[in-house]
Amino acid sequence: MADLIGEGRLETWLGAHAWTREDGALQREWTLDDFAGAVQFVNAVAGLAESQGHHPDIALHSYNKVRLRLTTHSSGGITENDLELAERVDELQ
Repeated sequence: MADLIGEGRLETWLGAHAWTREDGALQREWTLDDFAGAVQFVNAVAGLAESQGHHPDIALHSYNKVRLRLTTHSSGGITENDLELAERVDELQ
């Protein structure tokens, strides 16, 4: 089981990234050009997540919006695994 991130580390990380913390998870939303672009982005995120063995909650809504929530369920909150996946997802855009 991965250790939870300390509050100071998390605040510093959040200050440098476009993610927010909501209900014990990292969250971010993207607006893509169209439905096909949103699906392509979801598929790219799925590939990254699968390669890390870490699976986010993914919502595709309003035809071109994608919302991700990252948390390590087995640890009960945000871990380094979540930060790493978030940074890798950010590199997709």
